[in-house]
Amino acid sequence: MKKICQYTYMVGGVLLVVGAALYITKWAGAPYLYLLGAFLFGAMQMQDRYTGTNFVIRRLRRQQLAGAIALMVAGIAMLVCKHNEWILCLLVGCLCELYTAFRIPQELEKEKHS
Repeated sequence: MKKICQYTYMVGGVLLVVGAALYITKWAGAPYLYLLGAFLFGAMQMQDRYTGTNFVIRRLRRQQLAGAIALMVAGIAMLVCKHNEWILCLLVGCLCELYTAFRIPQELEKEKHS
């Protein structure tokens, strides 16, 4: 089961990047590809749970989930908006995901040694 989740995570991430890159070419299927990747990626992050009591990690997990939601909103904005408003949501989501990708493992390591 863990392997399926990891593969789904990776497939979602790849579809996110490919969908965003193909959007530049004005291909009509690019927003749908991106949206599928965003929902796969976000679903796997929401399924991952932290059951500890460390406040910092709990805050970082909330930021990570907010980033996943921002990525999903960017996909919806690709379909609905006429211009490039979706890029702002993509930027916010990517920054949240990037920050938490580095900080959560650091905090988990600190918690492990405490």
